[in-house]
Amino acid sequence: MPKKSLKNQNINLKNEMKSKNSSEIKFLVELDENRIPEKLYWTAPDGGINEKETKAVMVSVWDSKNKESLRIDLWTKDMPIDEMKIFFHQTLTAMSDTFKRATNDEKMSDTMKDFCDFFAEKLNIKIQ
Repeated sequence: MPKKSLKNQNINLKNEMKSKNSSEIKFLVELDENRIPEKLYWTAPDGGINEKETKAVMVSVWDSKNKESLRIDLWTKDMPIDEMKIFFHQTLTAMSDTFKRATNDEKMSDTMKDFCDFFAEKLNIKIQ
């Protein structure tokens, strides 16, 4: 029996995934001549988002085989510093909520939230 090429295996995997329930999120990055992000867009059809512009994106994925997280952190060159600080604060706060839901570890989640409050205080971020 002939071996399938890697390309054919990838096509079969994509076709197999499309036949199951799936959802897709895409990021489009426009770069300047120095390969610095000028514009960022994201699309999530299931959420009704189509090429919506944003100033920053942080994505983490877990590589189970190597037991490490991999990240993509992008922001446009015109992302205001004050907005970046708020973005980080809100991301850290959301991570503490996600940590609680994922692990049911309320004590550590509360500790993370305490750090988020400290972070906001040190950066003079007004929490709404």
